[in-house]
Amino acid sequence: MIRSIEGIEIPARLVEWCDPSRMALVVYDMQVGICRQVAGAADIVERTGIVLEAARSAGMRVAFTRHLSLPRKWMGATQLRTAMAWQRRDGPDAVEPWFLRDPQATGIVPELAPRADEAVFDKLTMSAFDSTALGFALGDCGVRAVALAGFAMEIGIEPTVRQATDNGFTAVVIEDACGFGNREARDRSMATLRFLGEAVITDVAGFCGALAAAA
Repeated sequence: MIRSIEGIEIPARLVEWCDPSRMALVVYDMQVGICRQVAGAADIVERTGIVLEAARSAGMRVAFTRHLSLPRKWMGATQLRTAMAWQRRDGPDAVEPWFLRDPQATGIVPELAPRADEAVFDKLTMSAFDSTALGFALGDCGVRAVALAGFAMEIGIEPTVRQATDNGFTAVVIEDACGFGNREARDRSMATLRFLGEAVITDVAGFCGALAAAA
């Protein structure tokens, strides 16, 4: 630990962040309807599964996020514009809510199914900290760091990482367990996170090794 003159302790190594009592794993949007759209999804599901098993074995808190669509009557201007862009529609009346609450496409892929003691946060926004109680729940449990894996780096994981910092949490990005739909956009996201220097960036092996060392 690095200690300030005011007694504030700052972890200096990944193993120090990976205290299961002070870190949570956030599995971001690993939904059936998302994974089936993305090339290479099976590899990300497998790597996220390795991370998930390590976190569970260490007794770490685990949260899942799911991206929801509201019924058309509740889709306002922002939601409609986003849906038009993603569905490549010219007008709002042509969009369809893709991720309604109950259909199979909204659910987490079976390989990563949440357990009874794991949280699931439904969201309408790209950042997992907007329109959810994630930040409150983390702070209420004394968590100070979040590790992230899932889909997609350039869409929702980057803004979640950046907002984690704004909410007083350190984000640990498990880079090879974060999938993407567009390589160039993903590379820009990672370049931005490295430039800012706020996030801790590791890989599956590094994260699992740090968890084992912290045990």
